[in-house]
Amino acid sequence: MSSNPSHYAASSPWCVYKFGGSSVGTPGRLPRVLSLISEAQRPLAVVVSALGDTTDWLISAASAAARGDEAGSGAELAQVRSLARSIAGTVLESAVLTAHEKTVEQLLAPIERLLTGVELTRECTPATLDEVLSVGERISSELVARALTARGIPALAVDARTFLVTDETAGAARVDIEASRARLTPLVPGWEGKVPVITGFIARSHQGRTTTLGRNGSDYTATLLSWLLGARQVTVWTDVPGVMTADPALVGDAYPVPRMTYAEALELAHFGTRMFHPRTMIPLLESGAALHIRGTTEPDAPGTRIDAEGNPDPHRPTSVTSLERLALLHVESLRPTLNEPLGHRVLQALEAARITVWGGTLSALAPSISLVVPQAQAERAHAVLEEALRGERERREVRVPPPHAPVTLVTLVAESMGHRPNVAGRFFHALGNVGVNVRAILQGASSRSVSCAVDAEDTAVAVRTVHSAFNLNETEINVLLVGKGTVGGRLLAQLAENAKTLKARHGVALRLVGVVDSRRALFEPRGLPPAEVHARLADVSPGNASPPDVRPLLERLSRLSVPVLVDCTAADGLETLYAEAFRRGIHVVAANKKPLARPWKECESLHGLARAHFRTWHYETTVGASLPVIETLKNLVRTGDRVERIEGCFSGSLGAICHALMDGVPLSQAVRTARTNGYTEPHPRDDLSGLDVARKALILARELGLELELEDVAVEPLVPPEHLREEDPEAFLRTLGSLDADVSAQVARYRAAGRSLRYLAQILPNAPGGPRVKVGPVAVDAAHPATGLKGAEAMVSFFTERYREFPLIVRGAGAGGDVTAAGVLADILRLAQNVRGRR
Repeated sequence: MSSNPSHYAASSPWCVYKFGGSSVGTPGRLPRVLSLISEAQRPLAVVVSALGDTTDWLISAASAAARGDEAGSGAELAQVRSLARSIAGTVLESAVLTAHEKTVEQLLAPIERLLTGVELTRECTPATLDEVLSVGERISSELVARALTARGIPALAVDARTFLVTDETAGAARVDIEASRARLTPLVPGWEGKVPVITGFIARSHQGRTTTLGRNGSDYTATLLSWLLGARQVTVWTDVPGVMTADPALVGDAYPVPRMTYAEALELAHFGTRMFHPRTMIPLLESGAALHIRGTTEPDAPGTRIDAEGNPDPHRPTSVTSLERLALLHVESLRPTLNEPLGHRVLQALEAARITVWGGTLSALAPSISLVVPQAQAERAHAVLEEALRGERERREVRVPPPHAPVTLVTLVAESMGHRPNVAGRFFHALGNVGVNVRAILQGASSRSVSCAVDAEDTAVAVRTVHSAFNLNETEINVLLVGKGTVGGRLLAQLAENAKTLKARHGVALRLVGVVDSRRALFEPRGLPPAEVHARLADVSPGNASPPDVRPLLERLSRLSVPVLVDCTAADGLETLYAEAFRRGIHVVAANKKPLARPWKECESLHGLARAHFRTWHYETTVGASLPVIETLKNLVRTGDRVERIEGCFSGSLGAICHALMDGVPLSQAVRTARTNGYTEPHPRDDLSGLDVARKALILARELGLELELEDVAVEPLVPPEHLREEDPEAFLRTLGSLDADVSAQVARYRAAGRSLRYLAQILPNAPGGPRVKVGPVAVDAAHPATGLKGAEAMVSFFTERYREFPLIVRGAGAGGDVTAAGVLADILRLAQNVRGRR
């Protein structure tokens, strides 16, 4: 076989696998690693990290030795031995296990002697620490090679120090590629027919001293090896199924990015993705090999492929990162210009002090500069800048305020970002919509990312919001539904019927995560099929409280992207639940009128709470079911029109009853039919009393800014008040029979006079003596717009300065479970569109 590396690479298409510490050092996972190796194509080179937490224990052992703590150092080494023994015991038989334990002792013996010297001198130099840390990977390499051989797969433990050559820098050595290639070439023929299991992370300097390659050093070893062998692909097996669209601990619906470019991976490395280090990518950029990230726990998942081409879809973002535990520094120039560029001096001073700068607004001519630095270095960085700019500070030309900490750097990375308009606009619009205060906008050298600094407490909501706004999957809305009666039940049906259409045509994934009725509560953060809710809820044992306490579910809901509380009840007291939802960052969509009819100050306080937490409260269906009554009124007011009068039949249920009465149907039968059709409130007396219409009129009056209470609404019920005292709905319906004859006679007189019975509401904001609102039964003439209403139709007329001669009329179905549920669904979709922003 030729020793020429290019000839060897051409004739033997090497593959390189790398396994991390959790893959080889977590109980139960090593057998899976061995299976993956046995199933891989040949020739194959395997790079391994130290088992589990071995590297951390070795660092602790060295630290304890430097303090003179012999017992502490020994205890840390004991953990290394124990883990090596327990993991080996899962894959090696007795005789082989004994040989392996002997090898471990042989590897640890010189380390123990080295640490004894550290204990005596009370000093552990970086070079000494590199030597101590090297034993972790060597133990791992020996174990995996033995385990493979025991399974009938010839394998060879290879110490990377035999071929990787570096400079003398301890802790983060730089590799000499040509020297390393020269040492590797004669070794490769000896690997023929075997799987070399190579130590990651460690190397040897030109002078023969052990060195380490720094953070993600084993990944770097793997990509270096692929370059030296001419491999076309490196597979890094880890404990996640790929490069995720966001940190799964923050975003429950984060998912693996299928493809990305080298440049995107480098950008992610810079902004805190621990999976990458810039040096890991360098060999790939030079060789053109692809890097494949896959999960050992989900080996059949496609993972993430990183290569020169990346994702062919130019509109696909890659990932949202969050770099935490940072501080924000400002330098403010109080003069338009200074003798020397301020940005240059600031960076020079921080670089000289070896302070890491993650990003900032660094225009040399800017009147102020913002920088993000590690929080642990914030005070020292502040002192450095104060000293460097002392002269300007004394002349009052520059201010250096104390650092703002802690902050998080939130970044969206996308290869196509520089080729699409309004990416930054959407990024900041999304954050502004949810009330995240952007402390600084940070500029990078490339167009692949946009970053900002936010307060640490806003990290989770900021990452979830950006993840959702950029449609990394679909815009996901997570719904907790309270009430599954007439309206709630129809909403569940509509969610089941429209889910695919909403996702395919509108890019909205409505996920029902919880349902609460009068006795039970069900919550599943991964989603509930709407069609199965009734059966699933029936299997839940009723709790002690009736209705159930929804507040504990709000905490779980708040952790999901775009959380929405949907109230399809007519229950009292839910304003306290709304307030709790707003405080937890949850939007509210409601068909319940009662919270909006609470005393003025309470209602305004609730609106203020929603605004303070940048949450939306949509309640279009509280007046006119799915008719756009409230939105129409809001638009009139927003555009400066002056509303002079609002009049109409606000209740579809009373409309249906009045229409039936005009057709000669007795009152008791008309009300019973309306209730059967789902038009009335749960207790029909709320409709016949006029209270439901009064609440609707009050809601519209308050949209005009009128500070009115429910008691200010003049209400005349459809039936005499003494018939409204019955608490039981069925008994109430039976008592209405005594009114049938009188009501039918009155209706006959209206018909004879050419009039029609309608239950009318009037809002007069500019009436003499102050605003007036009244509701009650009225006999309208043939010319009145309400005369032509059929069945459960509702109608609202807006008389304004612009619509004085011909009023603006909103008319249509005003009651019924289907239309009200459709209005609730429309409110949810409107919320989704607002969160998503303009694309």
